[in-house]
Amino acid sequence: MTYKYEVAVRAEATLGEGPTWDAAAGRLIWVDILGGRVHTYEPATGRRTLRVVDQHVGAAKPRVGGGLVLNLVDGVGLLDADEGFRWLHRERVPGRRANDAAVAPDGSLWAGTMRYDEAPGGGTLSRVCGDGSVEAVLDDVAVSNGTGWSPDGRRMYYIDSPTRCVDVFDHAAGRISGRRRFAEIEEGAGFPDGLTVDADGCVWVALWDGGAVRRYTPDGELDRVVTLPTPLVTACAFGGADLTDLYVTTARVGLESPHPVAGSLLVVPGAGKGLAQPAFAG
Repeated sequence: MTYKYEVAVRAEATLGEGPTWDAAAGRLIWVDILGGRVHTYEPATGRRTLRVVDQHVGAAKPRVGGGLVLNLVDGVGLLDADEGFRWLHRERVPGRRANDAAVAPDGSLWAGTMRYDEAPGGGTLSRVCGDGSVEAVLDDVAVSNGTGWSPDGRRMYYIDSPTRCVDVFDHAAGRISGRRRFAEIEEGAGFPDGLTVDADGCVWVALWDGGAVRRYTPDGELDRVVTLPTPLVTACAFGGADLTDLYVTTARVGLESPHPVAGSLLVVPGAGKGLAQPAFAG
């Protein structure tokens, strides 16, 4: 199958990440982690917004009732619809920053971290509830990245990028168990970064330094590849009114001669059928 991409938002994000479809607002949310920028884009109107925050931002997700939850260097914060800000959970660890995050079916935020030097064991994955309570889920991570759930919520997929693997857990009532290998990215094909799960239970994985997004069946078999012109492909998510357009974030950090679309938000129209994503219950 051949896929054609379009440039949804031409940008020069240093480290574009975390595309998320906000169905209530009809917009796509994404961030530039190292630029400290939170972007929104409404495909129906072309309207765009940009908010600059005062630290690196790993992820931004919609909240129930409006506003955003932000995964930040100093912890997890809440941005209200009127742009007022407050901390939900504050925990600064020197040398560590926020990275990717995802909202679970129960409305909790699963927030990842990593050390700036990407040292093994320096990152974490934590479950943050709407009341601000926090529970460490994984505490021996290098680069916490893509996290997502199967359509029935009984599986959780997870990426610690340097392992080159996508792992899967059994998931129930906010607890995970039975970690096992789901898919492995071969040497030379890049590193797994962000992921999303579609309505068929297939897992789409963005490949950092691989210039592609791959789709794996629920059995872990590779069955589709979306090839893109820039190597630093960071994350993907389905969006649009019918959730059939695949949005892909990219980066340009460290590239000596970046492709013109490096750092832009790309879209592959009609790539598949996504799942509606829950909002953060806080």
